[in-house]
Amino acid sequence: CIYMCPWPRIQAAMLDEDSLVVTYNDWRGEPRTKGMKKAAQSGEAAGDCIDCNACVAVCPTGIDIRDGQQLECITCALCIDACDDIMAKVGRPKGLISYATLRDYNHNMAVACGGGTVIDPGNVRKEGRFVDAIRHFDWRIFLRLRTLIYFFAWALVGLGILIALTARDRLEVNVQHDRNPVFVTLSDGSIRNGYTVKLLNMIPEPRVIFLSLEGLPGATMHINEIDQPEGVSFAIPVEPDKLRALKVFVSVPQHALQPGKSNFQLIAEDKQSFERDAYQAVFEAPRQ
Repeated sequence: CIYMCPWPRIQAAMLDEDSLVVTYNDWRGEPRTKGMKKAAQSGEAAGDCIDCNACVAVCPTGIDIRDGQQLECITCALCIDACDDIMAKVGRPKGLISYATLRDYNHNMAVACGGGTVIDPGNVRKEGRFVDAIRHFDWRIFLRLRTLIYFFAWALVGLGILIALTARDRLEVNVQHDRNPVFVTLSDGSIRNGYTVKLLNMIPEPRVIFLSLEGLPGATMHINEIDQPEGVSFAIPVEPDKLRALKVFVSVPQHALQPGKSNFQLIAEDKQSFERDAYQAVFEAPRQ
């Protein structure tokens, strides 16, 4: 999943120097030491990181965020929480691992190095407090062109989805003609076709859907599941957010038969909401 998932690549393409990403602030964490008190007594330079590996232990992908940004990072921020807990226990400010921008990170790194290439903790703190030159999170980074473009782009996507959901059909009918036999000749000479009709109620309320037949002169319907004599319209109750499948037989008397195939419509209609859906079906008869 690490190498096949497209999300890290998509995310990387959307980032810039002012994007907030999970960052190990080595400008205050280095050099690492497990004995902060001994280092302080001996006058050795020591950063805030005590090399406890708590950030590595909680990472679901097993990376060490202290090695920098990596493809495997899913920005879950578990390392931030784990590190903050450790910082609280050792009496250091939280945020050794935090959301930070590359611009602020580079600036703070330059302050920590004092124009050189080696981090000096003395450049970061004076009398236990961060020097004024150190940059911290500023909410105003959200008010820039890139984030506004992204915001409006996602807002348009969300609006499109909302419109699609509100405008979608809430009633649907689907019809499948029996394949074998295609038609049956009854004792009175009329021809009968069988269909599987599926009525889909896409609202969270029960309703009665009227199934009717149009475009096939003289035809009548019979539905096994409905206790009603043959006719051209049936009232069918459908449960909320459910699909109801019915076995429907359409019969045409001999005097009204058209040879070969005849097109007709099966119409599903809710007479309370005036919603309707139609399916163009085919009636098969002998070709003579």
